Amino acid sequence: MKLTKEQLKNTTDSLLEWIKSSMENSGGKSAVIGISGGKDSSVVAALCVKALGKSNVIGVLMPDGVQSDISFAEELCEELDIKNTTINIEPMSKAFLNSLESIKGEIIEDVSRQTILNFPPRIRMTVLYAVSQSIDYSRVVNTSNLSEDWIGYATVYGDTTGAFSPLAMLTSDEVMQIGKYLGLSDKFTFKVPSDGLTGETDEDIFGFTYETLNKYIREGICEDQDTKKKIDNMHKYSRHKFLTIPMFDSKLPIKPDDIANVYTNKR
Repeated sequence: MKLTKEQLKNTTDSLLEWIKSSMENSGGKSAVIGISGGKDSSVVAALCVKALGKSNVIGVLMPDGVQSDISFAEELCEELDIKNTTINIEPMSKAFLNSLESIKGEIIEDVSRQTILNFPPRIRMTVLYAVSQSIDYSRVVNTSNLSEDWIGYATVYGDTTGAFSPLAMLTSDEVMQIGKYLGLSDKFTFKVPSDGLTGETDEDIFGFTYETLNKYIREGICEDQDTKKKIDNMHKYSRHKFLTIPMFDSKLPIKPDDIANVYTNKR
């Protein structure tokens, strides 16, 4: 969706206030952000700098071995002038894989490709929380956007996690517009999206373009019926990734005030 100048200003201003209040409501002061150098983490970092001040934003770079485009993440931290550190997760990824390989033929026949692809996002989130918990009053900020979340292009307990998510209701093209409005360099805002794991772009993996997906999300229009069906199925079968864990309601009394109706699930 092409945002007008007024919409861009209002959306960005609202986002900044929302980030401030979300941080305060969580009891936090500073943001810990996984920096990839792509548009999402770049825009979230830029928003947090404006909302919280650059001294309260910490970037964590987490290559899995050699990452060909790690320079984007380094340059983003330099452009925003934020504190940052690099933690290479390759030893952790290998340890997880070796542990699973050791039980092949017992419970599992083999370690699936999808399992291997999901290791890095989950490890990265574990690292981010380890960093955050070692810094007083810091919170991990999620960097996912609506387009990815709509079709479940996210790893449970990986990039679905965080204290709050500034971009979760903004499509990928809207994120880019906000990045440009914030004055981020084009190389960050318009970097071709890829998972950094398969060597393929996001669109290669999807089998359709972000333009097609975003038009369907905002306008409900998708000319190609096969693509529409594919998007609908991806959306339907990935909703579990974004739900709070279901809890059995025993109907037994809970006080005080029924713990906000058992964490917002009405009794």
